[in-house]
Amino acid sequence: MFDVGFSEMLMVGLVGLLVLGPERLPKVAREAALWIRKARSVLNDAKADIKRELDLEELQELRAMKESIQVPRIDPLAVLQETAVKPAPADQKQPSTPASTEN
Repeated sequence: MFDVGFSEMLMVGLVGLLVLGPERLPKVAREAALWIRKARSVLNDAKADIKRELDLEELQELRAMKESIQVPRIDPLAVLQETAVKPAPADQKQPSTPASTEN
């Protein structure tokens, strides 16, 4: 998070030991860790809230787009019935087959 290496942490620990002393340093370190944990928790909650709101907004836009698109309902059976070849009525002549021409 802060991009702090081991040598920097060691230096902070040594300075803290010299300034605070061995009795107060563990208590201050625990309190600092508690505050850092709380700050991370607040930051993670804020990130989650923002992500949730953005996802909700995107979902609402997609729903509006879906409702604006008019997709006709297609009934496959009706389409087949309309396009199927219907038998010719009996009173109509059947098409004649061409006579074979033999020479």
